[in-house]
Amino acid sequence: MDKRTSLYFIALLPPQEIQDYANRVKQYFASRYNSRHAQKSPPHITLQAPFEWDQESVSVLEQSLQNFANQRPSIPISLSGFAAFPPRVIYINVVKTPPLLTLQADLMDCMMRELGIVDPMAKQRPWAPHMTVAFKDLTKQNFKAAWPEFEHKPVQFEFTANYLTLLIHDGGRWHVSAEFPFLPANG
Repeated sequence: MDKRTSLYFIALLPPQEIQDYANRVKQYFASRYNSRHAQKSPPHITLQAPFEWDQESVSVLEQSLQNFANQRPSIPISLSGFAAFPPRVIYINVVKTPPLLTLQADLMDCMMRELGIVDPMAKQRPWAPHMTVAFKDLTKQNFKAAWPEFEHKPVQFEFTANYLTLLIHDGGRWHVSAEFPFLPANG
């Protein structure tokens, strides 16, 4: 990455009370299982994986996201239980609904068509919406210890995602760069 590009990704962020819950779980993983990497971003559902973008043309990226969000209604989201991508990732499960799957597919298509942004991994596996609470630095041994504790732990949240969020990496952690409101849910 050169000096003029930054890393960005596009996500849905839950309301503050759900972020607070997810952050408490992340803190638990940090203190109990020495897994801190998930604390480097706010709780989120990734729609477009991290990509490099020239800082001088970030307005082009933002305008494209604004146009995309302006044409779509707010979207209901359900979080239900914990799930995992063994052997290193534990997350809050996001229920795959047709509106959510359509939103993500349309966003990927828009990013590719308008901006040339392509996620090579997306071509290799289906999108699995999730809200990560532990990954990367969760050792295989700690995963084996933690997963039985979380596998059947109940968690249930419903919320309406009212905007797309663009996040930027500052070299250490992810921060909200901009938010793009969807159409109000009632049209």
